[in-house]
Amino acid sequence: MKHLDEYRDSKLAMPLVEELRKAVTKPLRVMEVCGSHTMAIFRNGVRSILPEGMQLVSGPGCPVCVTSASHMDAFIGMADRPGVRVAIFGDLFRVPGSHGSLAEASSRGAKVEIVYSPMDALDLAVRNPEELVVFLGVGFETTTPGIAATILAAKNQNVKNFVVFSTQKTMPAPMEALLSDPALQIDGLLCPGHVSSIIGAGAWEPLAQKYHLACVVGGFETADLLKSLILLARQVANNDIKVENVYPRAVAWEANQRAAKMVAEIFEPADMDWRGLGRIPLSGLKIRKKYADFDAEVRLDITLPEAHEPKGCLCGNILKGMNTPRECPLFSSRCTPANPIGPCMVSSEGTCAAYHKYGQDE
Repeated sequence: MKHLDEYRDSKLAMPLVEELRKAVTKPLRVMEVCGSHTMAIFRNGVRSILPEGMQLVSGPGCPVCVTSASHMDAFIGMADRPGVRVAIFGDLFRVPGSHGSLAEASSRGAKVEIVYSPMDALDLAVRNPEELVVFLGVGFETTTPGIAATILAAKNQNVKNFVVFSTQKTMPAPMEALLSDPALQIDGLLCPGHVSSIIGAGAWEPLAQKYHLACVVGGFETADLLKSLILLARQVANNDIKVENVYPRAVAWEANQRAAKMVAEIFEPADMDWRGLGRIPLSGLKIRKKYADFDAEVRLDITLPEAHEPKGCLCGNILKGMNTPRECPLFSSRCTPANPIGPCMVSSEGTCAAYHKYGQDE
């Protein structure tokens, strides 16, 4: 823990707070792209020490939050089929679709199993040969290599009753879609550390150049966050726009070639539906025909149903940085962690969940 403790030391943080105050010389609006950053910022109290003029807004980097209602409806439809067992990460269990959630499907008898890795789902298939086990691939570049490795393992082990429903998504495609909207006034991006450990810090350079947008790849401890915000403020103040990486202990400038090669073997780019953002061209990954035996959409002949968003829910706008949770009429009244209406209240990386847990006056 010594290595992490260095980044949590309050003696180190206090001078950084003063540096941040000096660095912000004009109004500055920064989007933290990653849901893990959102929670880390709240958990470490960073919002409470932001200097006047600096505003943080959340972006579309929570994989559960951006899973479309139509995909949730398809997941629930699969779980209701006889002979099918659905394996999921826990965050997805209570996310609402148009007419319910996987939790409600489970309560009426559907087989829904929470797992901690794709390999757990493969093990589930091996132990239950009479069922078709469907792993729901929900995530960004960080989780995709593990899913690709699991499909290769299933092929090598000749496991016939294991498939994946891929809704894997990629960055920075949704940011390109967001930034092309002139209504979104953003001066800088706190780029996601986890995703950047796979795609490399250099992947953000085209956005920085095209939109004259300050970009800093940051870690998740207090010192990481403060240093990232200081550099973003300095870039804007000095009109010295570029990509900087203050998370070099995990992120290189270049992409992780080993992971990229494995992902390319299993997946190919595809258009993908995002909650709140709609369908974004080539922002997702589908399983190649070569591995169609492991593709749930092929094996179960799935067509995405037409979906309906919860009436009054502003999750879509919150994911685009257009609204804060407190501007949603359902926030902390009809929509709570115990009774979530929208996905941003369910996920451990959701903005509404963070506002509800830590309390913010914005």
